[in-house]
Amino acid sequence: MLTIYRRHRKGCEHRNKGRKYRRCRCPIWVDGFLAGQEIRKSLGMAGWQKAQDVVREMEATEGEPKDTNEPITLQTAEERCLADAKARKLNESTIYKYRLLFKQISDFAQKHGLRYLKELDLQTLDEFRSEWKDGPRSSLKKLERLRAFLRFCERRKWIDNNPAIDLKAPKIQNRPTMPFTHAEILKILAAFDKYAERAGVANTQRLKAFVLLLRYSGMRIGDTVRCGVDRITDNKLFLYTQKTGVPVHCVLPDFVVRELEAAPKSSEGHFFWTGKSKLHSAIGKWQRRLQTLFTVAEVQGGHAHRFRDTFAVELLLAGVPLERVSVLLGHQSVRITERHYSPWVRSRQEQLEQDLQRAWSQDPVALLQTKGTPEVHEKSRRIN
Repeated sequence: MLTIYRRHRKGCEHRNKGRKYRRCRCPIWVDGFLAGQEIRKSLGMAGWQKAQDVVREMEATEGEPKDTNEPITLQTAEERCLADAKARKLNESTIYKYRLLFKQISDFAQKHGLRYLKELDLQTLDEFRSEWKDGPRSSLKKLERLRAFLRFCERRKWIDNNPAIDLKAPKIQNRPTMPFTHAEILKILAAFDKYAERAGVANTQRLKAFVLLLRYSGMRIGDTVRCGVDRITDNKLFLYTQKTGVPVHCVLPDFVVRELEAAPKSSEGHFFWTGKSKLHSAIGKWQRRLQTLFTVAEVQGGHAHRFRDTFAVELLLAGVPLERVSVLLGHQSVRITERHYSPWVRSRQEQLEQDLQRAWSQDPVALLQTKGTPEVHEKSRRIN
């Protein structure tokens, strides 16, 4: 007689309930004796009804399933890819995006009667992508995740090749970096009084601290939401550790630190996150709060990433070298920083040229060397 059970993963919240608990999506295993032989193996699936059908078939034929070389199913490949992503400690937001992709693949497979991974050939992927309703940039990101998933499968010899490689990427027009102007920042800060009438004083204090941390740390919204209290010492914010093992800190203005200390914390360990909800849910909540604030402030096109752009651009215009700005932003290469902020690098160069021209126009030696021109005589009279 054979028995099926859930073999709970290490991260399963129901693991302590034992193998009898089955209301989760952990892989199903079979255990028992069949035809005088002990069997203990994974069925390669998570659906309880399907697992029961397979076991009944095994017992009816008194042996292994009819096709012992059955190709791997889409569901099994997706589950193993997610397990690998968790083992690699990928960000929860990244894993969430893979879950969304796999749900879309599962819905497509169910509609078209697909079960096995090998059925995702190039023609099928073309049809799958034709149903996407994303914009060009979102489509590109989704295609990158699809390629990564099938590359994961290819390296494990579940498929002969990666058909997603032959899907051409959509054309994307690079959106210009749009930092907030000084006037817009002042309008946002002035809008907190009106915002307090809607959300209350405590929520307003928390949002103000959130906005200031976004502006003066250059962090992405996800990193800001999960920023722990222990990451700030005095006025230094720990950003990340480089591959060389060197920690990177960002010095925060004193008034930003004061706002963080004064604002009510969401939990004991975090400024803006309870630590209990899913991170992407918390990010969505803060995005909605920001949109309300931008509406109150009458700032058009406001979103969280513009604070990061403002941080980078203001540093560049203040003369901070591009390489150092790249380190603070956590970019893997200076080329990434240059690609995103090349217009502002040019602005910094133009600013330097204007400074030099102004300096040379007042330099006594330069004036003497060019003595004789009407413009120089006129400048000399103004200086004297």
